Parts: sequence; C-alpha cells; structure tokens
Amino acid sequence: MKADLVLFNGAVLTLAGQNLSSSALAISDGRIVAVGHWNEVEPWIGPQTTLHDLEGKTVLPGFNDAHIHVWKVGQLRTNVLDLRGVDSLERLYQRVQERAATLEPGAWLLGRGWNEAVLKEGTSPTRSGLDNASPHNPVLLTRTCAHIHAVNSRALQVAGVTSSEQSPVGGELDLERGLVFETAYGLIFRAIPAFTQADYEGWILAGTHYLRGLGITSATDPAVDPPLYAAYRALDAKGLLPIRINLLYIRKPDGGNETYPLPEKCSSDFLRCDSVKFFSDGGLSGATAAVSQPYRNTEFASQGVLRFETQELFALMLEAHQAGFRIGTHAIGDVALEQVITVYERLYQEFPLSIKHRLEHFGLPGKDQLERVSKMGIFAVPQPIFWQELGDNFRRYLPDNFMERCYNLQNMLEHDIPVAFSSDGPVVCEVSPLAGMQAACTVGPGPVALEDALLAYTMGGAAAQGDSENRGTLEVGKWADLVVLDRNPREVGLLELTSLKVLQTFVGGEDKVGKKTPLKPT
Repeated sequence: MKADLVLFNGAVLTLAGQNLSSSALAISDGRIVAVGHWNEVEPWIGPQTTLHDLEGKTVLPGFNDAHIHVWKVGQLRTNVLDLRGVDSLERLYQRVQERAATLEPGAWLLGRGWNEAVLKEGTSPTRSGLDNASPHNPVLLTRTCAHIHAVNSRALQVAGVTSSEQSPVGGELDLERGLVFETAYGLIFRAIPAFTQADYEGWILAGTHYLRGLGITSATDPAVDPPLYAAYRALDAKGLLPIRINLLYIRKPDGGNETYPLPEKCSSDFLRCDSVKFFSDGGLSGATAAVSQPYRNTEFASQGVLRFETQELFALMLEAHQAGFRIGTHAIGDVALEQVITVYERLYQEFPLSIKHRLEHFGLPGKDQLERVSKMGIFAVPQPIFWQELGDNFRRYLPDNFMERCYNLQNMLEHDIPVAFSSDGPVVCEVSPLAGMQAACTVGPGPVALEDALLAYTMGGAAAQGDSENRGTLEVGKWADLVVLDRNPREVGLLELTSLKVLQTFVGGEDKVGKKTPLKPT
C-alpha cells in the first residue's frame, strides 16, 4: 500500500509526546501512515501519490471546538439578524426596522447578539422601542448569551402571553420591559413556525463550512433536539458534513417543559452522538447564572436561577449514566456547580462507570469544587474568549471576590483537570481557535502557556468527546485531520497568534479550502 498524499518540507507539530521535530507525514485512505522526516515518508510514495511541498509552513492537528452551536453560527451567516457588535439602541432599532421592511406583515423577525454592556445606553432593548421599530411583525431578539430575550407586543400577542401569565419554573417574564428570561423563552418560541429540516440542514452547512475555513476539523454542537438531530443524520447519510461533529443531545430543552427520551446512539466517521446535555443555570454575562452572592448593578436583586430541583436532575442523569451516555452539563455559577458536582459524585459512587462526564463552561468554581472535579477526572469545557469579549459584563455584574476565580484557566490546569477549550459561538463574535488561544494565554485571571492552549484546542476536545484514539494529535493510525498555518505559533508572540493565517484544512486527508500542489522534493 502506498500513500495517497505526502506533505513534506514543513514544521509538523504532532503535539504527541516529545516529538517536536517532524517535517513530513504520509496519508493513506484518510489516515496517517507515517510521521517524521523525508526518509521516513519516502517509502510510502508511489506513482499515484500526491506530493505536497509545505514550503516551510506549519502543520498542526486540526482544531477542535468542544462547545459551539454550529447551526446557530450558520443562522447568523444566513437569515437571522446579527446584532453582535451593535453599540447603541438607536442603531439596534434601526437594524430591526430595516429588517422588518423586508418581511411580510406578520412574519417573525428573529435576531441575536445584543449585549447591554456594549450598548452605549447600558440597558436592554425595550418592548416599546421594538414596537416602534416593528409594529406589524413579531420580534424576538436573543441576547448574546441566549438566556435572555427581548420581544415586542406583537410577539406577546401572537404567543398568547398576557399579564396574567405566570413565570415558569426556572424562568421569568418581565412584560413591561418585554424581557423573557431562561425557561420562559418557551412561551414565545412555541408560537414561531417550526423550522423545516431544510432550514436546519442549510444552517448546519453554513456553519460547518465556515468553521472548516478557520482550521476546525471537529466540533461539538452542545444542545441538539430531535429535529436538529434528524438534520445532522440526513447530512451525514448524504456525505455532506465537511467536518466531524459530536452532538450533545438535550434532555430537557431550553425553554421547554417536556423531557426528551434518550436518543438512538450514532457513530460514523463524521457524526457521533453518545452524549446528552442539561442546563443547570443561566449565564454570567447576563447575570442569570446561579451564584451564592447577589450580582451587582442589576435592575433588581438577583442571584441567578437554577433550572432543576436536585432530585429531578439526578433522576434524569441517572437514566443517561446507566445507559452509557456521556453527560455534558451547562454549569457556570458556584451554586449550579455545587448542585451538578454533587450529582456527578453520587452517580459515580452509586453506579461506578469508566465514562467521564463534562462540565460545560465551569465558570466560577471554588477551590473545593476544583479538587472534587479533579478527583472524578471529569472534563471542564471553558471558553477562553469570554474574558476578551464579555469581560466588561463580568466586571459590571460580579462581586469583586468572584473575579479571580471567574474562568480561571490556570486554576483548572493546576488541579490536573482535563480541559477542552471552546468558543460557545455564536455567544461571542470571534470563534477562531487562534483567537481563543491568544485569549487563553493573555487575558483573564489565569492565563495559560501556549502549549497548554494548543493541547486544549486539539487533544482536549478529542478526549472530551471520547475519541482520542482517532483525533487530537498527528500520529500513525489517526485520521489525517490537520491545519496548515503560514507560520509556527511557537515562533510568534502570544499577541500575534490571531495574525496567523489558516492556509489549508485537511479532513481525512482531503483539502477543500486550499490546493494540493503536486511537487517533488529537490
């Protein structure tokens, strides 16, 4: 057997052990068959082998975003109004008015991305402001965190929400301001016409192709419901997924009251579903994560919200745990973390299994919680980019004594917690792993070393997905998923990481971003 493709004359950073000096690798049938130098790959060259001269460029394992809402990234690149970066309510209302003018009367206007800390007025959009901007179309504008939503009167009318409506468990309605918090979202969402499978497939493809251009070869979509799962499976069956996707299947949907049964497991080269997802609280940037001390500078006293009673959460997790599903739980505030860590401990104590669950975000762990998570060996999935894009929100809302522990990445590593980095896009604008690495190394209360950031954005995600034997490093037998950069990240300053350019992204040895150039060495 000969190689289909040989890459040579570059800096090949395998991120495996102490192998720091490779310059070439050979690929056959989508997997790596040799890594090293020219003399080690030359025996794999045959008449049909494509030779690709890297011309000194750098090769890394393909990036892995361990928590990104892929289809929602696609929404904002297609037909949902993108409000990220809008810096005033005046401009926001103008954008809504402009979009409403393109819609038929009565059609829903969906947008996402506003952040009161970015708006110069420092406040949320209001019901009356949205009424003026869009009197004939129902409007639902999701905050950047996706835990708070602004609506107009038409949306409330269509949804049948009146002043007598009671806030659901784990949520809150502020009808005067037109704000919908946490699970109360379901009261509005139920009135929006159901998305079609074609809608979902289009959003997935828009998102995945964009991510591939950033060097991402694997990603975890962390809140998938039955229609979205069906769309992913359909695309996989048609061979259309451009990157490898891992799914966290939602048990109790955000904004819904029903509980979904455990999904049928799926495992193909491009689609994997053997994990489930729970939301335990809200978000820090919008002051809805469940915390032990009151937030500052909020319009009313708040310590956030818990989504579950502990016994209900345990019962639902137990069902998944005993069925062999990996569990990923959104847990940010210290109160939510205490609830979830305690439930995880009980699962492992009463029903020991080797599977390692996940804590999505892991925003405000205390020392005791860090130690208990380390002891269990479960994964933390934080977002380094949060401090860069949402730091103003943290400083605005969090008590001073919480700041040092807020997304402190170094604390996690020092406690030997396995960490997988991610972006949580489109909660943030910048989903590039290079931007995430730069943020991990330069901002926040616990910056990390570059090597730790590289591993957390490659091997970390692979391990958290339970698939480190196939991806995460450039080793013989693993998928040939790799990214080619114009320069070596080890040879530039930490503040220059975002200046690196992704030249090519290979998935299974195939590059659909750049070109394979057949050349022979001199």
